[in-house]
Parts: sequence; C-alpha cells; structure tokens
Amino acid sequence: MTLFEFALIGLILLLLLYYNKKKLRNIIIKNKIPSCCIEKVDQSFEPIEKDNLKKPKKNSIVNFFCIPESFNVVGMTSDYEAWILSVLSKKCKNFFEFGTCSGKTTLLFAMNSPDDAKIESITLDENLARNLATDQIDNKVAKRNIVNESKYKKFMFSDTEYENKINIIFKDSSLLDVSSKQKKYDLIFIDGGHTYTCIKNDTEKSLEMIKENGLILWHDFSIGKRSHKDVFKYLNEISKKYPIKHIENTSLCYLRK
Repeated sequence: MTLFEFALIGLILLLLLYYNKKKLRNIIIKNKIPSCCIEKVDQSFEPIEKDNLKKPKKNSIVNFFCIPESFNVVGMTSDYEAWILSVLSKKCKNFFEFGTCSGKTTLLFAMNSPDDAKIESITLDENLARNLATDQIDNKVAKRNIVNESKYKKFMFSDTEYENKINIIFKDSSLLDVSSKQKKYDLIFIDGGHTYTCIKNDTEKSLEMIKENGLILWHDFSIGKRSHKDVFKYLNEISKKYPIKHIENTSLCYLRK
C-alpha cells in the first residue's frame, strides 16, 4: 500500500467518524433517563378516539404562533415543544422561567394561562452575560451561547396585551434569593444558561420553588449537541434521586414534584 493510499483510507475513516459522531455518542454515552410518550405527561394530551381516529381534546387546543427562520431568532423551542408548554400552561397560574431569551415561550405562557396568572422570567443583559462567572467544568460552547441569547432588550411580549402578566428579572440566577419563593410555582421552565454551573443552580432552586404536584421542565436535553452536554450530564446525575423523564421526540425532560 502506498503512502497516498494509506492517507486516503485514513481520510475516509475520519470523514465517516465525523458524519456519524451523533450515532457514536448514542452508543458510547449511557443515558439513564427513560423516555415516555406525551400522553403520560398530563391527561390533557390523551386523545379522543372514535372510529379509528385520534383527535386532540379541547383543552389541548391552544393559542399559538410560529417563528420563520428568516426572523433569525436564537434559542427557541421547536413548534412541538412550544405546543406542549402551551397546553401545560392552561392549567397553571404561577410560572417561573429561567432564561427569557426572545420571550417566545414567555409569551406563549401568557397567551394560554388563566387571566390572573403571573409569570416571572429571569434573564441577563449583554453586560451581565459577558461578565458571568463560570467554572472550569463548564461547557465553553454553552457559555458562548449565554452571551448570544442575552442580546434582547425588547421581547416578543413587549407592547402586547399580555405584558401585564409578566415580570422580567435582569439578574444572574446564581444571585436569585428564593427564600420568599418556596413552593410557590405551578410550572418552572429551565432554559437559561446550559453550563454545568447554571443548570445545577437553576435546578436546585427550582426544587425549592415548585409546588407539590407542580411541574419542572428542562429544555435542550440531548446527546448529540456540544452545547447541551452539561444539561445531559447533570440531569443524568440527579436522576438517581429524582424520577425525571424525557418526553419522546423532544429535547424536553420533566419532573412532577
């Protein structure tokens, strides 16, 4: 075999590894969190069945909107994930969201929740994001994304009829005092910084803040994406203690406290 042939085979192998890296991660990395179908999350998602046709219940039909790619909005849930969160919000009155970003999810909560619902969402501005303290264990890609997703000064709910339901807190969530927020919230959505330090902080505080029988949901639980690896790592660690489940066909995990 010539040196050229050897180098060519090596290049082909490298390309195969590169294009199949997600499959390889799925084989190598062990996931301890079980997946479940959407019907297991809440009764709202159980379909009505008649004449071999499944159709949604009335309480799973929501106020909704989609964002085209041409809008260049960063850090969003998929449309399916957004629908799930919208359906769940119909039953909730007190919300807390870690990570406002563009305010898409915040607006969906406000659009679908009862009229007297209150939504608190914590976020960073660009200056706070750039000066955010991180640890050596934190994912560098996730740290960069924190800055990219903290660019919004106005949000999707700004200047809408739903804005009066929403309170935005511009603060590093590690400095959030939850002593007055114990067991207060029906639904908490964790979609802020995806570094190990951030996800650990936001989760530990959420466990104090959530009501009995309330729901905590995490976004961006996946193996294949580098910026998600700390979310995957941390949730697998605490799944030994808490019965966390992954929702099939999404990057959402949930815990009913």
